[in-house]
Amino acid sequence: MHHGHSHPIVHRDISSNNFAYTMRVDEKCDIFSFGVLTWEVFMGRHPGDLISYFSSLESVPSSMSNDRQVLLKDTIDQRLPPPVGQSAKDVVSTMKIALACLNGNPQLRPTMQQVSQALGRQSLPLPSTFRTIKLEELLGDVVWNG
Repeated sequence: MHHGHSHPIVHRDISSNNFAYTMRVDEKCDIFSFGVLTWEVFMGRHPGDLISYFSSLESVPSSMSNDRQVLLKDTIDQRLPPPVGQSAKDVVSTMKIALACLNGNPQLRPTMQQVSQALGRQSLPLPSTFRTIKLEELLGDVVWNG
């Protein structure tokens, strides 16, 4: 998307809902849009509520947010069977990467090259069974190479 070209292409708004919040146009806008679109695919709907939820987590101390914890399985499109085995690991890894793309601070978002490399790596073991993973657990650091 952005790498491998002499002049990177900034697509501006790749989500299905023309999702853009800032007037500053750079590749970090595309990164955010990629995160939105990825979550939308898994959720079966636009993730606006989810984005607001994660924004609220950043402003509330973790001890106070314990009563608001949401399970990852409840955000996945309910028309699909819950992922199991390797598929569950891949879904969690991909959603974690997509969440990093939604960082409110554009400078903390990965590059598309980093996203591509992360998507190509083997998924890590799950911290617990898929049905018990909380959204907050996706906020852990994703290791970016390159």
